[in-house]
Amino acid sequence: MQKHANKRMLLIEDSRMFSTVLKHGLETIHGLSVTHCATFAAAQDAVKGNPGEFALAVLDLNLPDGPNCEALDYVIANGIAAVVFTGSFNDETRGHVLARGVVDCVIKNQPDSISHVISVVDRVLTNASTHVLLVDSKKESRAELLTLLRQQQFQVSQAVDGAGALAALDGSEMIELVVTDLSLSDMSAHVLLAEIRQRHGDDGVGVIALAASEDRRQAARFLQNGGTEFIPKPFLVDEFNSRIFHVANIRRRIQMLHNIAARDYLTDIYNRRYFFQHGPRLVDQCLRRGQTTSIAILDIDHFKRLNDTYGHEVGDLVLKAVAGRLRTLVGENHLLARLGGEEFGVLFNSLPVGEANSFCEMLREELAKTKVVADDEELSVTVSIGLATIETLESFDNYLNAADQFLYMAKYNGRNRIVSELTLLQSMTA
Repeated sequence: MQKHANKRMLLIEDSRMFSTVLKHGLETIHGLSVTHCATFAAAQDAVKGNPGEFALAVLDLNLPDGPNCEALDYVIANGIAAVVFTGSFNDETRGHVLARGVVDCVIKNQPDSISHVISVVDRVLTNASTHVLLVDSKKESRAELLTLLRQQQFQVSQAVDGAGALAALDGSEMIELVVTDLSLSDMSAHVLLAEIRQRHGDDGVGVIALAASEDRRQAARFLQNGGTEFIPKPFLVDEFNSRIFHVANIRRRIQMLHNIAARDYLTDIYNRRYFFQHGPRLVDQCLRRGQTTSIAILDIDHFKRLNDTYGHEVGDLVLKAVAGRLRTLVGENHLLARLGGEEFGVLFNSLPVGEANSFCEMLREELAKTKVVADDEELSVTVSIGLATIETLESFDNYLNAADQFLYMAKYNGRNRIVSELTLLQSMTA
């Protein structure tokens, strides 16, 4: 699959040769849907007719009906990222244009100009889907870096110290890169890096440090301890942009490989390996916030009998149907995985046992409504669920074993039911 398939972009260019070659290259290499406009008026009509649809625009500064950068002003005013592709250019013009928030400027009539534009477009779209956490205790420095990152279309959040950065990382799984000054008000980037690696793993988040230190051992130490990149100050803007994008691009490719390895081959939800890798971190984050949570194991009732009666192909259909329904019901906030065979695990993100019990009851009822058609016969599915509370930090296996014991009780007591500490207490007082 192409990297940026189905994203839309605007190409504002009056040269037939350049527009034809660029449109073909961008659509073929990146899978983009390119709308070409040869005039400023056509560009206005395209934007008005498709509000919010265009991820970016590649445009010439001088058009027959817009000789004075009118198209650029219009694109920026409509919140569309702009890449300038023009022939009339010099260093003074470049500085003036970049100061207006343009992502980059590419000069025509150079041997690599077309490939350069295609590369810049890739950078813009990759950056736009990358969430960066900027950490800097110095207000002016943080403001300067924030401007650079946002100009390159990164999604940026900020923290003024290491503690704020760690809290932000604990509160969001969207952050892919941390850009931090070497010296923060409450800790060094070395200490922050060590804490990030402990909490989020060696490849969970990319960490880039910036420093004016002339001591090159600082850079070596940071990289040896698991840092992703080290950028010395002062830096050229183009150097900063290129280094950050290079890291973001590598992180995206690594994430794609992780996503493939983390998926169950049959149901396409997370697998047991991912559940055991990320489950302990989620528990740790919940407990550090002072919140209890819960873990559930779901088992499809009489699955062996179903396989023996209808065959493994029908069994696979049932597994896919249950997994698909669970994915819809559980959503992205909680961790769902196939643990093996007909067992599924749900690790709730900061959900007390009472709410988790109600949630599991909803899952049980909704899954009972699921129908699987096999050989013109409609099959019903029920599940048994064991639910355990997580209140203190223990080994992850202990949580899973507790849920498994409750699951055994649910199956022993007739299946198609939930057993938890709460249900046991309710049955004792009934």
